[in-house]
Amino acid sequence: MVAILPRSTTLAALGRVPNAALGLMSAGIGSVPAEQTYLDASQGNRTYAQLYDSPLPSVRLRREAGGVAVSAATWRRIRERASSAPADLVPGALGSALARAGVAVRAAPHARAAALVGVNEGGRIAEASARCDSWRETHRIGGKRAKPAACRGLTVIRANVRDLQALTASLRGRDLLVAIAAPPASPNHFLPIAIAGHRFRGELTSDSTHVAGLVDSTDIAPTILERFGVSAPSAVAGQPITASGQADASGLGNLDARLAAIPGRRSAVIGTSFAAWAIGAALIAVGLGPRGPRLALPLLACTVAYLPAVLLVTAALEPGATAETLILALGAPALGLISVWLAGAWGGLAIAAAASVGSYAIDIIAGSHLTIRSLLGPDPEHGSRFYGMGDQLEAIVAPLVSIGVAAALTARRAAVAPCAAALAFAVAALASVVAFAPGRFGADVGLAIDVPVGAAVAVLVCLRERGRVRGLAVVLLVPLVALAGLALIDLATAGDAHLTRSVLNAGGLHDLGQVAERRLRLSADNFGGYADSPLLWLAAAGIVAALVGRGRVADWFAQRRYAWAGFLGAIAATAVAVLVNDSGGVMLVIGTVPISLTAAVAWATAR
Repeated sequence: MVAILPRSTTLAALGRVPNAALGLMSAGIGSVPAEQTYLDASQGNRTYAQLYDSPLPSVRLRREAGGVAVSAATWRRIRERASSAPADLVPGALGSALARAGVAVRAAPHARAAALVGVNEGGRIAEASARCDSWRETHRIGGKRAKPAACRGLTVIRANVRDLQALTASLRGRDLLVAIAAPPASPNHFLPIAIAGHRFRGELTSDSTHVAGLVDSTDIAPTILERFGVSAPSAVAGQPITASGQADASGLGNLDARLAAIPGRRSAVIGTSFAAWAIGAALIAVGLGPRGPRLALPLLACTVAYLPAVLLVTAALEPGATAETLILALGAPALGLISVWLAGAWGGLAIAAAASVGSYAIDIIAGSHLTIRSLLGPDPEHGSRFYGMGDQLEAIVAPLVSIGVAAALTARRAAVAPCAAALAFAVAALASVVAFAPGRFGADVGLAIDVPVGAAVAVLVCLRERGRVRGLAVVLLVPLVALAGLALIDLATAGDAHLTRSVLNAGGLHDLGQVAERRLRLSADNFGGYADSPLLWLAAAGIVAALVGRGRVADWFAQRRYAWAGFLGAIAATAVAVLVNDSGGVMLVIGTVPISLTAAVAWATAR
């Protein structure tokens, strides 16, 4: 049974249901109506709302002989809308797959829109008999809690928590009860979900999320199909739900609250802190006279490089908004000041970059999931990415890898051979790809392209490669080698990352074209979202100024070839990140910050 509970149902209430595994379910990508959640569950796949050519039409099911159905005109519009998106979306795939396997699919008369979970590809579902719903009457009058024998197959019902207690008591053998709070969820929150039945104890998870306690609406279909021994259709992208550990309703509630707070808090905390740092740097620059800017800019660069690491600390502490702002605003510059004092401008920048990149790499590989609680996390509440690297984190890590290596090489007093320097850039890029890109860890295919390209450019500069054709060939070849290595790692570890699902398992050029179209349209939409932001235009102005004055910028790096190599590598990594990701605006706005500050450090330390 799939039981849709009242919208007010809480995790605490579900925690009182005996022998049920608990979790949080993503209702959709962004905010979607309840009918879209049900349709996504029925097809085991979903996509962004902006990729459809029209909004979801109003859906009402009407009774007809032997069942209920969506009107022919409305269902046709739903199918046409699904086919307009660059994705394999087949509304009703679950119901039709079960029907082809001879499994009965029904909806109770009171199920209403929830019946969309089980409709077939024609928009129709059989109506459950009165006997199937008789458990509700016997329970209501305090009678025997007998198993409804007429409910063989899949039945969609509406129930409450008290009903679940009766249903779980009647489960036998491989019976499965999936109970979900009615969508839509509150803004930025997940839906409480509980599953009872054979092998379901503890907290729910799936390979869609890799996070204990989190599942996706598209995981419902493959979970049901697996229980009936039916192969999932190729269009189903979700993964079967499993359970392990101990159920902790309070802990899941805290996770839900933290993830819900991140979207509104991110810009406020980071923006306020960055403004405070800029004002502090300006006061130092003015107050200390001619030497002021040369002291203030390296400190500001180290402070910004420490930003990701400090946000990982606040993710562990989970303080309130004011406390998180104070920890970041004061903690990052304190660490930056200590680093610059101990190791100088370049050495301090190297330490800060290593701390930020290294701390996230350790957390992601260890699977502690502090990263998803960070303000630079992957935005699991948005519903498109649940673990590993998010766009904001990739945007700052991509240039920091090259910048950190360059700063470390420049800070060394002993001479470093060009081949050794080139090897350092290559090793750092390889380590980053292994940590952040495989599906078992970070699931970030974009980083497997932009970081190696940045390293390739840095290596060419270190070795003073002047052959344009050879240099271009190296830059183009490196990401292909990195992607091939990533594919092998992902297949060996069963990581099931975006690369495996979207490319290696693609059904042909049509499916690959859908992937490319999705990313291009989403990237254009992302740039459109920044059109009114002064940050985008400030970044664009900085790029134009750097191109016009590129000779002067190069002079700042005179006699420091490795710093120049890392600077150019960071530029290349950010440029590629803008092109290959579906959030080009984010990559451009964030990536230009550490690059600009690296140039500022070069100016401040120039003779």
